[in-house]
Amino acid sequence: MILEMKVPSPGESITEVEIAEWLVQDGDYVEKDQAIAEVDSDKATLELPAEASGTITLKAEEGDAVEVGAVVCLIDTSAEKPSGDTSEDAPETYKGGGDEGGATKQETKELMKDLNSGETKANHEKAPNPASQTYASGVASPAAKKILDEKGIDASSVKGTGKDGRITKDDAVNAVPSMGTPTGGNRGSSRSKMSMLRRKVAERLVEAKNTTAMLTTFNEVDMSPIFELRKQYKEDFKAKHGVSLGFMSFFTLAVVRALKLYPAVNSMIDGKEMITYDFVDVSIAVSGPKGLMVPVIRNAENLSFRGVESEVKRLAIRARDGQITVDEMTGGTFTISNGGVFGSMLSTPIINPPQSGILGMHNIVERPVAIDGKVEIRPIMYVALSYDHRIIDGKESVGFLVAVKEALENPVELLMNNDVKKALEM
Repeated sequence: MILEMKVPSPGESITEVEIAEWLVQDGDYVEKDQAIAEVDSDKATLELPAEASGTITLKAEEGDAVEVGAVVCLIDTSAEKPSGDTSEDAPETYKGGGDEGGATKQETKELMKDLNSGETKANHEKAPNPASQTYASGVASPAAKKILDEKGIDASSVKGTGKDGRITKDDAVNAVPSMGTPTGGNRGSSRSKMSMLRRKVAERLVEAKNTTAMLTTFNEVDMSPIFELRKQYKEDFKAKHGVSLGFMSFFTLAVVRALKLYPAVNSMIDGKEMITYDFVDVSIAVSGPKGLMVPVIRNAENLSFRGVESEVKRLAIRARDGQITVDEMTGGTFTISNGGVFGSMLSTPIINPPQSGILGMHNIVERPVAIDGKVEIRPIMYVALSYDHRIIDGKESVGFLVAVKEALENPVELLMNNDVKKALEM
């Protein structure tokens, strides 16, 4: 029986995928549920499992864009699984030195016969004489050398037309200097097709720049209070909950608080209307093997520190392993991007449409700051809020970022209700 394998729908509104990589070859025997291909949609990379066991015939090439529901391969379910044992009738192989494979005894005999006969083409054809090479080859005459020096051209890059290859004055006059400084280094290049996911990311970034009135406001956060809390509780927190007490839980809960104070930042434009949400679905930008992915923490307003850290870890692992689904990356109302993990000091993050705001975290650097009239060294992080000025005014954007700063610099009171152990469920 021949089974036609069709492209399943990876999610609502997706009509086309791209064959990123075949994990099997044409004619291979595959097992049911074995991953046979990786396919790119405009939102994620997904594995395509075999629907049955049998011999596979590929019907699409890597890089092909195929519609959802189209046949991409055939599986002959009546084919028997190969035993894997070497057939007794197979010719014995001569193991020659230096070769990965080998030649059969018959092939070896024929090869030795040809070598011993001496009747090769080389015996009948005389090799051409090599080009004459003398001390003058590639050497510039005094007049030519002066001209080449004035032009800044290396004599080794000029082909001489004089006797025995000597570089003449005419050769030097006609020599054209190369553009730029010759370095002698590798100047190769490569060209590869962008994946469907990467192309969609590029398209959305351009869309965000072209269709929103995007502005960015900045502030700085003294991370000392969070450092102290993590230093005191992180070991017990990890021992009890199995996850680390990181920065994302503090930032996520600070964002939840700030969005309640400034709901316009938790809104988006739909035609001539503005939709404001009474829940907070936080998109977190993470780097996966296929590029940037933005999974969503649902109803972050209902999560504790442990809940946020557990969800961040779960989503990050799924993104890293290429298991993230389209549903897990849709529907966010606000985005947090942590460029600090890559060493970014400051940036202007781009809004993730149709959202209206994105918070950028950056690296933490010890800086001198004025505290009560004295200079102290504190761990400082710069934060940035990019927002759509069409529905978010300057007062709201600045107020939102200040509210985030206040919560991060006073987490015990504003995020933990003055009860650290209860907030951390210790």
